[in-house]
Amino acid sequence: MKVISEKKERQAVLKPSSARRWQHIKDNLITYAMFAPNLIMFLAFSLYPVLWTLKYVFYRYSGFGATQPVFVGLSNLIRVFQDQVFWKAVRNTFVYAGGKVLIVLPISFLLAVILNKQRRVNGTLQSLVFTPTIMSSAVMGLVFYLLFNVYNGQINKILTGTGLVSQNINWLGKENAMKTLILVAVWGAIGNYMVYFIAGLQQISKEALESACLDGANPLQTMWHITLPMMGPVLKTILMLAITAAFSDMNSVMVLTEGGPVNSTMTMALYGYSFFFSVSESSTITPQYGYGAAVSFVSACIAGIVTVVYLKLAARLDDIY
Repeated sequence: MKVISEKKERQAVLKPSSARRWQHIKDNLITYAMFAPNLIMFLAFSLYPVLWTLKYVFYRYSGFGATQPVFVGLSNLIRVFQDQVFWKAVRNTFVYAGGKVLIVLPISFLLAVILNKQRRVNGTLQSLVFTPTIMSSAVMGLVFYLLFNVYNGQINKILTGTGLVSQNINWLGKENAMKTLILVAVWGAIGNYMVYFIAGLQQISKEALESACLDGANPLQTMWHITLPMMGPVLKTILMLAITAAFSDMNSVMVLTEGGPVNSTMTMALYGYSFFFSVSESSTITPQYGYGAAVSFVSACIAGIVTVVYLKLAARLDDIY
């Protein structure tokens, strides 16, 4: 009898809890319904492809319609760590990402400071600077390919026509290709980060800036001691976005150089992509989904490590300041 009474008491306690839970679900049914499409899209087009890729890291597989996947264990990962082209792509990615971030962020910040004034012409200038951001990276790469063409590109025509150079410069050759890619990446990203910086600048208290001015601080002192510290959280987020975007850039590289010449501009993202799809008509790489999945997995791990290290450093800076 005592056991039966304890069960009844437990059920009596659970019933109101269950009723409240169901009532909570009913009250938030519209919220769940609006959230469901995004969740379905995330599961179908983000999470599933990642899990599919992880599965084939351990298989030798040449694609749909080819031979059946063959389990090879850690062979693909071992091959990645022994692949000299991959590690060259890793080095190129760090050079490309570092060059892009170190150039684009100061220029974007400077433009944001200049164009943050409440003037009609500044709105027009902001739109012009932002325009490259909305262009397709593939189209942008094709335009710059025509501009930087060694034989009939407009850049060489201008330089030779004005006498600045005596012969055409091979902008997409081994010595200059990476510099050209960084230049194109900077041109396409300035507007995006400028908008982020403007949003951060507009959150700074005008009273703080006026107080600094009354205390006799010049514009540089105000910038260093007031503006930058108060933009700390925004700067941290912008820098993280810039780093992750630079590590995943691929379209402009594929259109401009296809990773060449002699893999001098091959990046991690493009190298992994090349084992799934043909980068160019002259590509000699056959589809290797298993190895491509392993390359993509290791590349993602490297990018993740860089992001974690950056976040740790950023947290230490927060403690200092």
